[in-house]
Amino acid sequence: MFFALIFVITAWAYSLTSADGFAAVVEAMNGVFGKIILIGTVSVLTYHILGGVRHMFMDAGYFEELESGNSSAKIVIGAWVVLTVIMGVVLW
Repeated sequence: MFFALIFVITAWAYSLTSADGFAAVVEAMNGVFGKIILIGTVSVLTYHILGGVRHMFMDAGYFEELESGNSSAKIVIGAWVVLTVIMGVVLW
């Protein structure tokens, strides 16, 4: 997520410099590299949120045993993959 934020903040800063800067950022984001960065950023953020929700349930006392903890981890990874594919199709 850290490296994605570097790209996002740089793109925001460059887009605010001038109309040409904004057009350059829009063109870059509509290109293959920009879409890969966008999908990767959204994918990492999705995994981070899903993992955070899982840990919130664990803090509440659920999924603390080894077997249920492993199962919840597999569910989170499966949901992350499915959501990443869906978002990749939508954003492409």
